[in-house]
Amino acid sequence: MNQSTFNKRIFTLSTFAASARDLFAHVDDLHRTFTQRRISRPLVEKIMMTVTQVNGCRYCSYVHTRMALQAGVSEPELHDLLTGELNHIPEHEIIAVLFAQHYAEQADRYDAAAWQRLQDTYGADAANDMLSHMRVITFANLYGNTFDALLERFRFRPVSGSHFFDEVMVLSAGAIVVPLGLFSGMIVRRLNVAVFQRRDLRVHHD
Repeated sequence: MNQSTFNKRIFTLSTFAASARDLFAHVDDLHRTFTQRRISRPLVEKIMMTVTQVNGCRYCSYVHTRMALQAGVSEPELHDLLTGELNHIPEHEIIAVLFAQHYAEQADRYDAAAWQRLQDTYGADAANDMLSHMRVITFANLYGNTFDALLERFRFRPVSGSHFFDEVMVLSAGAIVVPLGLFSGMIVRRLNVAVFQRRDLRVHHD
């Protein structure tokens, strides 16, 4: 078989499991990020587009291009985000976009100094929210890329380093296990909050 020239990051079973565990471990952060909405919608979309541009997921690029326009991102800004440039990004958003770019280019890792600068610029809560968005979009990017790797296999152009079993298992688990895991994590979180609230009421009552 001819090997594909596919050069986008994809999931293997091990990297998928690590990414899913990371999402589950930060379920509280995800809950706060998506309920409190401490970052403007246009900036959220710019962060999502920046990570997606580096990871090369065509599905996320299509979806978030539309969402960015709906959120009020200008066409010159959108062009920059799709090409990895920063010519039209507002100065007060540059640090966030640069960090998102750095995060994606370093395969979900980041330099301590860059993280500190993000926190110093936007505050710890907003920085954590930005990181939550990066985690989620990275997972979606790699999931979409893994689906494309499976399509390449069906075209008799298997992606180097990828395996059919991994592709099928990742796509199946991503569609079933991860949503259930996040949902369960949210339920457990709410139950824990309710238990602590009842304990506090008892303490105050006594």
